[in-house]
Formats: sequence, structure tokens, C-alpha cells
Amino acid sequence: MADAAHLFTRADGAYAFARWGRPIVPVVFGVDDTTLAVFKGAIEAVVTLANHQMAETDPELGANFMTFFCRDWAELSEVPHLDQLVPDLGPLVIKLQKADANQYRIFRFDEAGAIRAVFVFLRLDAHMAQAAADTLALSQAVQAILLWSDAAFDDMPPLAMIDGKAVLRPEIADVVRAAYDPVMPAAARDASHALRLAARLPQPS
Repeated sequence: MADAAHLFTRADGAYAFARWGRPIVPVVFGVDDTTLAVFKGAIEAVVTLANHQMAETDPELGANFMTFFCRDWAELSEVPHLDQLVPDLGPLVIKLQKADANQYRIFRFDEAGAIRAVFVFLRLDAHMAQAAADTLALSQAVQAILLWSDAAFDDMPPLAMIDGKAVLRPEIADVVRAAYDPVMPAAARDASHALRLAARLPQPS
């Protein structure tokens, strides 16, 4: 069984949980149509697992799950209007370059604290270029379906390989289902939320 508290307790000790409060509308930039279809398929699979919804358009942003592929972080500065969606884009690019990062996610929240948008930035370095598209897509989809802790997957990734195919770990899938239980809040900052979450997870036999 997954440790619910660990999954949403940040490195600084603060508990922070949020799930989507609106239907998800994905868009992917910088890939071909085949990879685009793989990403949308993975997102749809995770949304279905959560018993959440997708839509054709978001009334506020048009699309609210935006994924950007690049080979160099500097390319982000050239994306039209991206600096309007991400006001601190310039400093962010410098930060990502210095860290030699290959992925980064920015969440936006509504007044209730629920997720209203996520921006996923992926740099195709040597490591990421070796990953299969379906593996990369599923990994990003599950990491964006909830506001996980920044240390949630340090010890164990959310995916496992079975017969050469990437699948969502059952214990992580259980947490996603429990988190989207209609009686659970869309956002929480008190660790007691983890107890309610754990109570909805399958108990070991």
C-alpha cells in the first residue's frame, strides 16, 4: 500500500494536495502527430482511471494541460505568447539551464485550491530521448493528475515495467482513484487528509 502522507508531504515538511477541479483539455507542442496521439491517449487513460473528465476546450484557457517539447531550454523563450502564460519564463529558463533539468511542471490553481491548469516542459536530452513515447506520456500524465509531493517519486517511480511495457504501479493507481472520490476535497493543506485518503485504499490481505 502506498504511504499517502509521504506522497503529498513536500521536502520542507508542508502537506499539499490538489486534484483537478475542471475537465482536462490537453495540447502538445513540438512533436509529430503520432507522438501527439500517444500523449493524448495516456492522459485519457489516467483521467478515466481517476473517473474524471476530459473536454474539447477550456472556457478560460482553451487548453489547460499544455506540454512543450524542446531540445534546448532556450527554445521556450521563442514560443509565441508563452511568457504571458508563464510570467517568470526568462528566470525559469535560466534556472532549468543551470540545473541541467530535463523536465519541469508548473501548476495553476483556482480559488478553491483545485488544479485549473498545468504546464509541462520536457527537454529531450540523451536520457529522455531513449524513453519510449508511451512510457514518457504515461509518466507525465500521472504526475500531472494530482499535485504530488516534490519528493513523492524519489525512491520509486510511478511506473513499472511488465513484459517490456510501462504500466502504472497498482498502489499509485489506487491513490489516484481514492483522491478523486467525490466525497474527498479538491484541495487540502492538513495532513489529516492523508488519513482519509489511506482509508480509501485497498487494505493488505
